[in-house]
Amino acid sequence: MNWNRLCAMARKEMIQIRRDARSIGIVIAMPIVMMFAFGYGVSFDMKHIPVYVYDQEKSQQSQDFLKRFQASAYFDVVRTVPSYPELVRAIDAGKCQIGIVVPPDFSKKLRSGQKVSVQAIFDGTDSNSASVGMSYTEAVAQAHSQQLQLEWLRSRGQGEARLPLSVDARTWFNENLESMVTIVPGVVAMVMAVVGTFLTSLTVAREWERGTMEQLISTPVTPLEIMLGKLAPYVVIGLADTSLCAVMGVWWFGVPFRGHIWVFLLSTLLFLIVVLSLGYFFSVVAKTQLAASQVSLIATFLPAFLLSGFMYPIDQMPAVVRGITHVVPARYYMAILRNVFLKGSPALTMWQDFVGLAIFATVLGLAATRVFRKKLT
Repeated sequence: MNWNRLCAMARKEMIQIRRDARSIGIVIAMPIVMMFAFGYGVSFDMKHIPVYVYDQEKSQQSQDFLKRFQASAYFDVVRTVPSYPELVRAIDAGKCQIGIVVPPDFSKKLRSGQKVSVQAIFDGTDSNSASVGMSYTEAVAQAHSQQLQLEWLRSRGQGEARLPLSVDARTWFNENLESMVTIVPGVVAMVMAVVGTFLTSLTVAREWERGTMEQLISTPVTPLEIMLGKLAPYVVIGLADTSLCAVMGVWWFGVPFRGHIWVFLLSTLLFLIVVLSLGYFFSVVAKTQLAASQVSLIATFLPAFLLSGFMYPIDQMPAVVRGITHVVPARYYMAILRNVFLKGSPALTMWQDFVGLAIFATVLGLAATRVFRKKLT
């Protein structure tokens, strides 16, 4: 390998990037736009869920129960309706996501110690919101039920009555259970997968479209020097974009960074080799910028978005889909980033993810090296 030719190729690629306004826009704007779009736009937190109430009894006991919903930050009791059909119409019209129906014998059954069933109707058109709303509703009902049970026992002379079992729940690494804290580290992987592959997919295809490939082939530069020279500037750009995203995640979104910086940089470098090699491979095979960029976006964005654990937990996927996720490189980088940011895990505990990335980097790096031939076809 001739280092002078390699540096000349890298310098040539930097000049082409500087002259290409589209590439500069992608390098600078896309990471920032994606960080804000995913950081603020994607959220699994549910607050202020609109609730309609049909209270058939309107007693003090039923009002005490409904006040628990009003006091919760998760619910907004929008309105109390006078009839069941009106409650149904409100759900059909999308005015509320939850309808609570209190039976007419609510307090009577409570006083006699009988079991009382309060109906909760959920709008299932959004299954995720309905599922979250259901769990919140059950938590509110359970808390009120425990309070009533204690009061019932104390009314019968058991002044020191306590519930036999209580859960002292403590959440580690994401104390407030904010979805943004989990999402933002994953966005870093998304940005790198899309930007890295998309930019390098234009490198060789640009030479073919501009008619400069013939000149490049006529020079003594080897295919390996061409590949390394073209990808070297993007390694620097990728590291700069990753650092920008990490800084935004910490300083703007308030996501903790508890790990070692060298673990973060090492995993980022391995992932960059994967995505840059993949983009270079597409660029050589497609030979047109449009085709290469389209293939790179489809091959990286969708798998990284759906199968890396960014949106859906991999453990909850069907076995077949779970097996497919093992061939998605973003899966390993996503796991490392979340562990580094939130847990501060050492590299040794994530060796399987590092090995996965290293295998992909080796295979795709070799494929990118061998796919380019210095000849005109």
